Amino acid sequence: MLRSLHLLGFGVVSPFLLQGKPRSLFALPLIAAFSKSGGLSSPQAALLPVSGCRSGGGYFRAFRMSSGASETSAHADVASGLAVVPPVAHKPNISFCQACGNPTKDVVPEGEEKIRAVCTVCGRIHYENPKMMIWYSTTQEARISSIDSTCTGRFLHSVVLGGSKVVGCLVEHNDKILLCKRKIEPSYGLWTLPAGYLEIGESAAEGAVRETLEEACAEVEIVSPFAQLDIPCIGQSYIIFRARLKTPYFSPGPESLECALFALDDIPFDSLAFSSIIVTLKMYIEDKNAGNLKFHYCTINKRPGASPSDPHGFDLDYHLH
Repeated sequence: MLRSLHLLGFGVVSPFLLQGKPRSLFALPLIAAFSKSGGLSSPQAALLPVSGCRSGGGYFRAFRMSSGASETSAHADVASGLAVVPPVAHKPNISFCQACGNPTKDVVPEGEEKIRAVCTVCGRIHYENPKMMIWYSTTQEARISSIDSTCTGRFLHSVVLGGSKVVGCLVEHNDKILLCKRKIEPSYGLWTLPAGYLEIGESAAEGAVRETLEEACAEVEIVSPFAQLDIPCIGQSYIIFRARLKTPYFSPGPESLECALFALDDIPFDSLAFSSIIVTLKMYIEDKNAGNLKFHYCTINKRPGASPSDPHGFDLDYHLH
């Protein structure tokens, strides 16, 4: 929940003093998202610039935040004699099983590389995923009663979202797209983009690269963000990146039956695993045919009773690009 806004020149102002609040996030001109396992460490870190590049009727701006010392490269640290601190492994924060209530223990499950909280009785593996914070800006009028004055300007708001964050790659190679045939439920035997749940301690781009390596044994480099798709009824948010193969090698990982490159005209839309993948690939094909690749945001509203792979079991809302 948004507790305060920092207005330049007026300090901290309650959001309830703001007049003309928008009725939904989707009517706002600027949406930027990032994942972070902790909170903002200082008020200064919350004051982000709201200017951006306007393209196709919407705003998109990539930015990096820092609440401490200035950023320096590892090479600069080594050259200056400073120690380069390795990343700290995340320690699970789940003491009791969410299924049966018995104690858990922190172990590395078979076939995995990270420490997880595993139930000592039923064996359930508990995964922890980061929260997502959405930043958006509006032009509003704020009335500050303590100084009996009114000001109009751009204000930055934030909302913390729960649910699962799924990240993946739309891998391009020689005008073809890399798809994986699922070896696990749900949607066993259907095709999908390499994607999976974001882990605590990694960025969305890092998670997408990791999932591509795990599911397709493919090393890729990120080209650009392509789409964010929210599915409110199941509490999922997808972030899909365009990527390219570093080497022309791929093979099925433990969760894939098969991996293959498909020309755009040969993509098996009648055998795709999820509505999010159907929407992503259709938007990509439309952009390619128009000769203009854009960043997309939309909400997928599943119809009651529709299966995950039903190509007609959903509606699209708030398609921004």
